[in-house]
Order: sequence, then structure tokens, then C-alpha cells
Amino acid sequence: MRDQPGALRDEDAFDTKAVHEWLSSTVDGLDGPPDVRQYPGGASNLTYLLSYPDRELILRRPPAGHKAASAHDMRREYTVQKQLKPVYPYVPNVLALCTDPDVIGSDFYVMERIEGVILRGDLPEDITLSPEEASSLAYRVFDRLVELHEVDPEAAGLAGLGKGAGYVERQVRGWSDRYRRSRTPDSPDGEEIMAWLHDNQPGDVRTCVIHNDFRFDNVILDDELAVVGVLDWEMATLGDPLMDLAGSLAYWIQADDDDVALMSRRQPSHLPGMPKRRELVAYYCDRMGISADNWLFYDVFGAFRLAVIMQQIYYRFHSGQTHNPAFANLETFVTYLFARCAKKLA
Repeated sequence: MRDQPGALRDEDAFDTKAVHEWLSSTVDGLDGPPDVRQYPGGASNLTYLLSYPDRELILRRPPAGHKAASAHDMRREYTVQKQLKPVYPYVPNVLALCTDPDVIGSDFYVMERIEGVILRGDLPEDITLSPEEASSLAYRVFDRLVELHEVDPEAAGLAGLGKGAGYVERQVRGWSDRYRRSRTPDSPDGEEIMAWLHDNQPGDVRTCVIHNDFRFDNVILDDELAVVGVLDWEMATLGDPLMDLAGSLAYWIQADDDDVALMSRRQPSHLPGMPKRRELVAYYCDRMGISADNWLFYDVFGAFRLAVIMQQIYYRFHSGQTHNPAFANLETFVTYLFARCAKKLA
């Protein structure tokens, strides 16, 4: 039922003693060095559990290998959470940021562990949900996204987090550039989809704090399935809320989706009672007072952006920068996502 880490992958190991020596000079009461285990995934920033005799902490660090210029910024990820915590209580309590490369060779930060349940592919064996409970859970989780988008960036001290107006244009251009830079010989061309996004982009509907990776497996639930934590603030910024919603719903696989989509499912969004994507769009837009009339653009962009994320990870595997076997077949899903974009536009 609890989200449990596994064994430390050799390629992701670090000097535990060096981390403990640095951390114990910053955080009081640590008797170590700690036992270290690694959380599953690791497609982007890597997450570890540091187990001390009477305390458990979380360490976040970037992966080795190719990374986008704006990605894996530990200082930024740490600062966003530290500033948000007083106005958005679901953020973990961050404790220490290390920018000394002599410790483990990269920046990293440490935060308190939030105990709870993280829903990944399927429900844990000891949890069952009626259709009514599944529906309630989904809308409750998306209420937390609405609450984030209602945070006043100025009051949170995050007014300088983003670049202001023009977010949609920057995202279309930026993700297109990332795809072109990470293309491999076996990946789709993608130029028609990128051209359509460029030609059909709307203006920003508003500017707010956005998470940019909001989904079930970045949300921690308590025993009553109430949200007690939101994780993975790596890509948080100031931007357009509908772009954030689009990114979230790109992962939302529903029960009547095709077989390839169902095989790629990473959260239990297929359960009886879970709302459809269109229902979540309508619910969110009603709560935010935003029109969904131009949703086709955001829908296509969400699928395209997910394809680029997968391609960037696959690029690292293809070029030998990581050997995680979970990344070996991502190119197939990239091709599928481009086909899905084309189908939406047909």
C-alpha cells in the first residue's frame, strides 16, 4: 500500500558517506550514514530514500547524461517548493540544498518524506474503489490542481519564476526544438504536427503557477485517500493553466482508449467511475472560469509534449547515457503519440 523504494541502481549510486557528512552539518540530529534506496522510475530527476534510525528523508538529484538546458535545476526546484509551502500546503518541506560538486558531482537537495499512498499503474491490493469513490478521488485530485492555479505568484514570492506573457508560443517553439535535437534515426519526422501547433496556437488565457507534471503518481494520498502531498516540482513555472491541464491529461488513459494507450497506462485512470478526459476538462474550466472552446490545440499539444519527453529519455538510452531497460522501447510509444496527434487533426 505504501510507496516503497527498491534497490539502488549501480549507475545511479553516489557516495553515501559524503552526503551524510555534508547533510549532518546542515540538519541536526542525524546519526548515520543512512541506508539508501532508490524510488522506481528515474526517467528525469532521480529520487532516493535516506533512512536514518529515527528519520526518513528524500534526496533528489539529476541523472547523468544528456539533459535539456532548463531541466534538472536543483536550485530552482528547491526554491519553488520552499516559496510555495506557506501558501500551498501539499508541497514537501525542503531542508537543505547542496551546490558543492565535490560532494556527489552534482547539485542535490533533501526534503522530508511525506508518508502515504502513491497510485501508479494499478490500485494496491488493499484498496478497492466503487465507481462513486473513483470519481470522487479523481475530482478531488484535480481540485488540488485548481488550487495551485489560484495561488498568487506575487504573494508566494514567485513572480520572477517565469517569463510572463507569451508562454504558449515559447512552449510550442521550445518543445519543437527539443524534439529536433533529440531525434534518433528510428523516430518520426514530426514536422507536420509541429507546424500545425505553430500555426494554430492561441494566446495565453492567463498566467499562474503551474506544476507541468501533475498526475496521480506525483500525488501522495493518506489512508482516507485525501491528498497530503504533491511531488516532482522540476518543471514548475509561471505559465498558462490550460497548458498545464493538457500536460496532465496526456497521461490520463481511460477505459475505452485503444490497446496501445492502455498498455502505456501509468495510473488507475481506467477504473469504473473515473471521469473521461472531456469531463475533467469541463470540470476544470468551470471551476477556473476559463473557456474550453479551443481545447483541440491543448489536446494535441499535450500528446506532442509527452512524445518529446519520451523521445528525450529514449535519446539517452539510444546513445548509451543510461542503460535502464525500461527505456528500451520508448521509441514505439513516441511513434504512437505522433500518430495520435495526426488522428486528432484528421
